[in-house]
Amino acid sequence: MSPVILWFRRDLRLSDNPALEAALRAGVPVVPVYILDETQAVRAPGAASLWWLDKSLASLQAALEGCGSRLVLRRGPADAVLKDLLAETGARAVYYNALFDPGLAARDQDLARGLKGQGIEVHRFNGGHLLPPDSVRTKVGGAFSVFTPFWRAARAQLTLPAAIPAPTALPAPEVWPRSETLADWKLHPTRPDWSAGFSGWSPGESQAQALLADFVDTRLARYSHDRDRPGVEGTSRLSAHLHFGEISPKACWRAAEGAGFRGAAPDTEVDKFLAELGWREFNAQIANRAGDLAQDNFDPRFDGFGWHEDAAGFEAWCRGQTGYPIVDAGMRQLWTTGWMHNRVRMICASFLTKHLLVDWRRGEQWFWDTLVDADHASNAGNWQWVAGTGADAAPYFRIFSPMAQGTRFDPDGTYIRRWVPELARLPGKLIHAPWLVPSDTLRAAGLRLGTDYPRPVVDHDTARHRALGAYGDLKSKT
Repeated sequence: MSPVILWFRRDLRLSDNPALEAALRAGVPVVPVYILDETQAVRAPGAASLWWLDKSLASLQAALEGCGSRLVLRRGPADAVLKDLLAETGARAVYYNALFDPGLAARDQDLARGLKGQGIEVHRFNGGHLLPPDSVRTKVGGAFSVFTPFWRAARAQLTLPAAIPAPTALPAPEVWPRSETLADWKLHPTRPDWSAGFSGWSPGESQAQALLADFVDTRLARYSHDRDRPGVEGTSRLSAHLHFGEISPKACWRAAEGAGFRGAAPDTEVDKFLAELGWREFNAQIANRAGDLAQDNFDPRFDGFGWHEDAAGFEAWCRGQTGYPIVDAGMRQLWTTGWMHNRVRMICASFLTKHLLVDWRRGEQWFWDTLVDADHASNAGNWQWVAGTGADAAPYFRIFSPMAQGTRFDPDGTYIRRWVPELARLPGKLIHAPWLVPSDTLRAAGLRLGTDYPRPVVDHDTARHRALGAYGDLKSKT
């Protein structure tokens, strides 16, 4: 019997995988394949994402081998690779879950048309979202640009199907096509290997399931409060697992609702977590309709905005040397671990775009390269939201005070002391503004400002007034 091709993409799991389920229903051998497509039509993953992909593919390989199958690895343009595989295997059908990133969606449509023109069946499914990003529309058929009405409409039409269990076996072809190896791809960094701080991550489906179960059992009950406290383990930390499809958002939804049903978390906490899944959906539907969110302002009024070329400020921001402790803690956590707490992401993004007036695109690209969970729609959408250029970004002129944010969300300095150890001996709330600390207290803490820790790269009040002026100028012109 001719086999079918199962094309894995960002759905690196066996359970809750509609493309896999449909391929198995065909009742013929299944050839699972992952294609590393590095053509210009696809935004190249950042270095941290490649680190994760390496481990995630290894986990998927092991899971498939446990089902009597394999994962065929091929590098090259997806259309050419699939053409070769179809010829080598005699397969007459391709199954895959859809992606909606700019470039990918258009490439996939062209690819599907080409395959169908050759008599190949193409079966496409939604495996990465609660709802297809083009399915939630306003009453006049347009896209939502404000989250609350979007989420109300999405929840009204959302009906979750039953969970799809992982198969215990996959029928194998008589002859396997050639496969490259993960070692061939060299996704893990070398010379130097900068990933030592990534050791706290465990990519893969089984690890994602365990993390989700632990979250709903132990942290969901205080989610709305603890999720904003970077010094507390209060978030799900599932973002990278969701991005690579090691777990589905539908599985996250079912687990959270299940915790509510059995009394492990109040309904208000469950709803807050589900709304965070909703923001992922909201950004996806914006990105699906708004062109390249990583390059183009969603709000075209900002096309002429006067961003600054502040090379020294940008470098200090990247290195966690701005002199603002909560910002520096976040940027150092990002560089070391490939992840940053969500509240601190907003603080750091606000500092770059409002205090330094540096173009949000530069920050988005830095996060894209350094985050293990770098997702096009969420990363670009959230950067634009903070910068004021995006959807639902009112008031766009809001400017976070790093000192006030630090005092409110890291009141005892636990997070700062971990990531900015040179400030660890400063007492109490003084840690949030070391330039205001009396000299005798600095000496007692063994801290020399400008030597052990930098003075602020910009004065907060001066930067705030400058940013308000720039945003005021924009408003007066529109």
